[in-house]
Amino acid sequence: MCLDVLTGGSASAARPTILPSQAEAGQASETSPSFAIPTDRSMDLIKGLPAYRRFCGDDLTGTLSRAETALRGAGGDLVPTLAALHATKEAIVAAGELKRVAGQVNVAIHALGILLCLPHILQPGERVEYVSLGAGNTGRPFDLETDQRVAEFKFIAWQGGPESIRQNSLFKDFFFLAEHQTPKRKYIYLLETDRPLRFLNGGRALSSVLKDAPLARAFRSNFGEQYQTVRDYFVPRQNLVRIQDVSAWLPGLAAGEGTDEAV
Repeated sequence: MCLDVLTGGSASAARPTILPSQAEAGQASETSPSFAIPTDRSMDLIKGLPAYRRFCGDDLTGTLSRAETALRGAGGDLVPTLAALHATKEAIVAAGELKRVAGQVNVAIHALGILLCLPHILQPGERVEYVSLGAGNTGRPFDLETDQRVAEFKFIAWQGGPESIRQNSLFKDFFFLAEHQTPKRKYIYLLETDRPLRFLNGGRALSSVLKDAPLARAFRSNFGEQYQTVRDYFVPRQNLVRIQDVSAWLPGLAAGEGTDEAV
């Protein structure tokens, strides 16, 4: 069963009457990349994977250390040394394809996470008005809007250490949802809530969070220097957005396999 966290408090702060949506804040210009891998490149990757794995071995750090040792003082004909290290053209072709595909994996996780959450989220009679499955922004202000709710999804693998990028992304979503003028319920769906809520209730300076220029402009145009820390802004609005843990619905991601980026 999913763990709900309904944040407490009161929304006593004054609400602005005009706020640009995320799409209007300079985030709607990018189109989503395709998840599909072209057939010819797929074959290159499939054929090259054994060579890539031979080069990396079980421990890439150890492999690189051995390569550095083997190359110390080397000169002349390096073909035998490179062969012994499994440093081949096939390996680098596969590595290049893996790098290209890796960017799409985070997008796929985001899309699949939303799709698999929908059956649990939607109430009887609730109807989807739009869903945004792609990376970045697709011209829609939120990931999901129905006739009853607006929502953002963050399938981020929180690490527990310095997480400024993840925190900045979460604050951005909370801000645009909290200030969005609608009678609909507002949600942020996460893989956990403990560390995100500690951040939102914490004393990190807003000046360090508002690194995204469109977000900073939207925030400062509405509030100026009224708030100094994340907590200052969050506490008066914590009832406006429901922050919900969906890890029970996505056990593969809940085991620490979420995205590394703030998709």
